[in-house]
Amino acid sequence: MQDSVFTLLGDAGFDLAAGQRSYRLQNALPGFEVKILKPQNILEMLQAGRRDVGFAGADWVEELGVDVVEVLDLELDPVSIVAAAPAQSWQAKLQSGEPLVIASEYERLTARWMEGQKWNAQFVRSFGATEVFPPEDADCIVDNTATGSTLRANGLTVVAEILTSTTRLYASPAAMEHPLHRRRIEDLAMLLKSVLTARSRVMIEMNVGPDALQKVIDVLPCMREPTVATLYGQSGFAVKAAVPSKGLTSLIPLLKANGAEDLVVMELGQIVV
Repeated sequence: MQDSVFTLLGDAGFDLAAGQRSYRLQNALPGFEVKILKPQNILEMLQAGRRDVGFAGADWVEELGVDVVEVLDLELDPVSIVAAAPAQSWQAKLQSGEPLVIASEYERLTARWMEGQKWNAQFVRSFGATEVFPPEDADCIVDNTATGSTLRANGLTVVAEILTSTTRLYASPAAMEHPLHRRRIEDLAMLLKSVLTARSRVMIEMNVGPDALQKVIDVLPCMREPTVATLYGQSGFAVKAAVPSKGLTSLIPLLKANGAEDLVVMELGQIVV
């Protein structure tokens, strides 16, 4: 999470230089005092009003049950919170009716899932490396996974998906009630969103003859309307628009077939809408 958030902030123009092994980033975000904490502690500090804004996963908001304001879903670091177990022994244990042992760092989420199953089950709190508990020390675990590779490497199969989570920007309710703090938080969210929007689009520019202009505009997936300027000598038009980067391999041939020429594609840094 830290790497993706740092990259996002850097792309938004913030200087995140910090001393080696430092948890305090000096002058990183103008108007903010920046400190690195674990996501769980960030959420607790936001609820307590000791911090105004911070980044954390939605899974820990659910787990801790904290009262915070979600400002922006960054859609970064997507993970699933799943129940996983050795497939064969899990089925045998369920059929036997024997008491189950379920290990996880997520006590609240696991308890809620266990209650819905009506099992005779005992919860064991893990402190990292949860995937190594089965089969000797637990019958099943509840953990987060991005690709499932760690679970598979430990012989575990997903038996239930409990929720999905991404990294999000959260704020303290007290900060959002303070006009100045709220404005700064919303400005930060705007800058971050501008980078996220730019990551999904590219700028495409092309020259178009007078007879092909409308045909090109009709197939151009713009955010609003394309920018159109007359070429020197009234020989045609220059057209540009920010278009989705996905589907570009189909769009370029389509534009070419409808009369676009001299196409140029450029990456974008930020798009503020």
